Amino acid sequence: AKKLAQAVVDACEASSVDDFKYLYDLNTSIKSKIETICKEIYGADGCEFSDKANEQIEAYTAAGYDNLPICMAKTQYSLSTDAKRKGVPTGFTIPIREIRASVGAGFLYPICADMMTVPGLATRPGFFDVDIDTETGRVIGLF
Repeated sequence: AKKLAQAVVDACEASSVDDFKYLYDLNTSIKSKIETICKEIYGADGCEFSDKANEQIEAYTAAGYDNLPICMAKTQYSLSTDAKRKGVPTGFTIPIREIRASVGAGFLYPICADMMTVPGLATRPGFFDVDIDTETGRVIGLF
């Protein structure tokens, strides 16, 4: 493990930020970037955009977010969106249900098929509302 760790460190030190390049040109359309990822990384025949995804693409493009990179949200169990299709499946398309923006983090993320995401945290932590009733000793504010 130590040799592997050192090999990773050596590889990182031997490369430069200038060596990094995206799979696609950041100046291409949102759809083009997503299609490139689907075909080149996952081996899909293409992708299908829902009406909602198309509306979101128009809105993000109008807002000037079309130059952001893409981070796909899909099952990790298959290159397709069907977790039961193991190995290197062929003959499939990737349905793009919606596209969300993480503008502060600097990327867009398409939601593929029935993929679910974890809800974000509130801006005000819930522990501010938790306390102990000193008369009864009961915890209050949990629910």
